[in-house]
Amino acid sequence: MTFIIAAGRRLDTKWIGLRDGSGPVLVFLHEGLGSIELWRDFPGRIAEATGLPALVYSRHGYGRSDPLTGKRPLRYLHHEALEVLPAVLDACGVADPILIGHSDGASIALLAAGAGVVPVRGAVVMAPHVFVEDITIAGIEKAATAWKEGGLARALARYHTDPEGAFRGWNEAWLSPEFRAWNIEEYLPSIRCPLLAIQGVDDEYATLAQIDAIERQVTGPFERQDLADCRHTPWRDQPDPVAAAIAHFVASLPNRVLGFPG
Repeated sequence: MTFIIAAGRRLDTKWIGLRDGSGPVLVFLHEGLGSIELWRDFPGRIAEATGLPALVYSRHGYGRSDPLTGKRPLRYLHHEALEVLPAVLDACGVADPILIGHSDGASIALLAAGAGVVPVRGAVVMAPHVFVEDITIAGIEKAATAWKEGGLARALARYHTDPEGAFRGWNEAWLSPEFRAWNIEEYLPSIRCPLLAIQGVDDEYATLAQIDAIERQVTGPFERQDLADCRHTPWRDQPDPVAAAIAHFVASLPNRVLGFPG
């Protein structure tokens, strides 16, 4: 792992595959409790299937990156998408990203693509959130119970320098009453790059209304995969069809960035 400084924080990063400084790069954006290590071998599998290099990094408060020192602001996903991600790409010399995000990471990918803060050749969003549902809050409340009982705390300690900070930063933000109004649909009509949305039919944190909203409002090419027998983590629950769908999507992308201002 290599540490970089981005937006004033020390973040750990990992490169997979050979990179020559040109051409597209797969950029993996982890979930709300994720990290480099929690992606397991999935980024490597996609890098091998597509023949592209991959950049994986742990956000502030996760993995071996700088730990969180206070509460996450309610617009923390906006901050990650609009300020941190561009700084990470700049620090790592990535000018042509293909974003691959899961859950929180998928929302970050949508925000970045919609705001036009970075050029995006294409984006894969797995279990994305664009607004808050009752099922989302119920799932996060169950996670809080699992944390209090100790099992989740022990599991996260294997992957995060500060597991309590990683958990509380995510859990307390989403369970804040003010967060119920969180909504990023205003960014969707500005998304003109090709987009692949993947969600499990049995997702315990969201319904298919999330990708219905994305499909209805984006203005670029859109594909979706609704996966049966799949919960909130498609790349883990259905690894073969997810890897195949991503590889096909990446192979179909245009040879230039579409719809990026300037």
